[in-house]
Amino acid sequence: MQSKSGKTDGILFVLVLFLTAFGLVVLYSMSAYNGQVRFGDSAYYFKKQFFAVALGLVVMCQIAALDYHVLLRFSVPAYMLSLVLSGAVLLFGDAYNGSRRWLSIGPLSFQPAEYAKPAVILLLAGIVGRMDYRKSGRMIGAVLLLVLPVIGLVGTNNLSTAVIILGIAVLMIFLSNPRYLPFLWIVLAGSGFLGIFLSLESYRLERLAIWRNPELYEKGYQTMQGLYAIGSGGLFGRGLGNSLQKLGFVPEAQNDMIFAVICEEMGLIGALLLMLLFLLLIWRFMVIATHAPDLSGTLIAAGILGHIALQVILNIAVVTNTIPNTGITLPFISYGGTSVLFLLSEMGLALSVSRHCSYPGKR
Repeated sequence: MQSKSGKTDGILFVLVLFLTAFGLVVLYSMSAYNGQVRFGDSAYYFKKQFFAVALGLVVMCQIAALDYHVLLRFSVPAYMLSLVLSGAVLLFGDAYNGSRRWLSIGPLSFQPAEYAKPAVILLLAGIVGRMDYRKSGRMIGAVLLLVLPVIGLVGTNNLSTAVIILGIAVLMIFLSNPRYLPFLWIVLAGSGFLGIFLSLESYRLERLAIWRNPELYEKGYQTMQGLYAIGSGGLFGRGLGNSLQKLGFVPEAQNDMIFAVICEEMGLIGALLLMLLFLLLIWRFMVIATHAPDLSGTLIAAGILGHIALQVILNIAVVTNTIPNTGITLPFISYGGTSVLFLLSEMGLALSVSRHCSYPGKR
């Protein structure tokens, strides 16, 4: 009989620290040119990201020290706040590069869509975790309806993040339910809804055309330059700091396309090692989910797993032009203070669950 040690998962903690440190190093390499040209400070993006990481690590440790059951009590108010903030973006949000995704409160600016991800994870873990699985089949639709409002609000200006939130919700409900047939209807309905949604705006259909032939469109420039960066990296890359594509050729190299420049500087080997790190992180979430003491703990770990896995897969797929460009950042690596802050908050949730797990080899 194994007993709870009350200690956080050391392997997950080390992986998170390594990824954040690696992300800061890579970010400085990728953003130094843009920072110098635009702001006269090569460390401009690095300093802002460093502050967000430092704050995020503090928040992560504070959340990890709490009992996640206590946090679940605030899941409904946290979700309601996400609805308010997502709605406020539509009314008062700041627009950058044609997208209204940021909300300013005094000197601070953040993306409420990033907050919506952990809010949905907590909400579903709290609600689904208390369900009787024998009746849960009839509750699938009702539970999904709960998250549709925030998906709709976020999807108005940020379709990719809305898809991730929907994916998180479907994965969490799927894992809690012994039946498979209802999810076939969900997939079919979701596919039909996505097709209708894409056809409502001409620019979304244009993205499909650009994806098929990026060389024929002016807006395919970023995709083509990203592919050039990947191809020129070869097996071992040009070396850290020696990218040519980040010198204004790949627009905003520190954001969505950062993986392309990683391939250029570190080559195929570096890209594979980074993907291995993400696989190890996902594996650790699987271990925590498997050994969580209750369904709510399992769903929290599974929801975070789904978030990281979906975002990594979508980002790499966009950079390699496997799917149309959707504006997805690479977790822990891409520039974005709001993103890394709430990612680290989610890591705190996973570490909190791990404190209640019992499994061999726990550190």
